Amino acid sequence: MSFRSFTPRPGDADERWWVVDAEDQILGRLATRVAVKLRGKDKPVYSPHADTGDYVIVVNAEKIQVTGRKLTDKLYYRHSGYPGGLKVTPFKDMLAKHPERVIEFAVRGMLPKNALGRKLFRKLRVYAGPDHPHQAQRPQPLT
Repeated sequence: MSFRSFTPRPGDADERWWVVDAEDQILGRLATRVAVKLRGKDKPVYSPHADTGDYVIVVNAEKIQVTGRKLTDKLYYRHSGYPGGLKVTPFKDMLAKHPERVIEFAVRGMLPKNALGRKLFRKLRVYAGPDHPHQAQRPQPLT
């Protein structure tokens, strides 16, 4: 008798679509739930080296909430690569101009920093308003 461990292959994952309403939700708590769904850690076939996750659509990104003084104190940094090229954007400005990026940055930070993480991140769709163009996939609400 030989017992063999189950290892998921790319075709083994049952990919589903989920829609999340970000209205009045806390940014970090929403991002962790989304990251778990993208990674597939809530499934029995989870494997750390394989993509077993689902697709996630986040709507109403402009209505996300944060706790404490993050609205005024949280900063986003990026660098142009040139000397003195550090750019700083306050959370309030980022939420006003690009509310999708706020959720994308939070979720990306919770995914692996490798090729698998980049592949998983492509399964995330974030929209500022309540509408999304993915009705054909029949997404289910994530509660």
